[in-house]
Amino acid sequence: MSFNLSADSDGDDLAPMAEINVTPMVDVMLVLLIIFMVAAPMLSSGMKVDLPQAKSAEPTDPKNPIVLTIATGNKISLGADEIARTDLVPRIRAMIGTEDRVVHVRGDRTATYGDIVSVLDELALNGITRLSLIANKNGNPVEPVTP
Repeated sequence: MSFNLSADSDGDDLAPMAEINVTPMVDVMLVLLIIFMVAAPMLSSGMKVDLPQAKSAEPTDPKNPIVLTIATGNKISLGADEIARTDLVPRIRAMIGTEDRVVHVRGDRTATYGDIVSVLDELALNGITRLSLIANKNGNPVEPVTP
């Protein structure tokens, strides 16, 4: 609530105020900030998969990787978006563009070996050969070294 302490010569209490009350705007912005801080980590992981264990996996630090997830039932997602198998290669090509980006493949532990290999084969046949398989090492996700 705001009020005017200045003495008006005409005594009009209903005159419009020239000051801006920013308190409601700050309240709304803080609420939006909290919502985005809570929601952002949930959006980055994409589809939930149970990664296999690999004791020899070593982490890499690639620049801006493309994350491809293959879940049980041959469900494929690119980042957080589930896509059809026919759209896979064109979407990855569009994301790679002229850059030299690595495609990280996250295969669910319960997904069939044939499903994962067929996706890798389709990517390789279309010239997408910079691939890394993601696995867990001691319960922590690790990206293995790409040749």
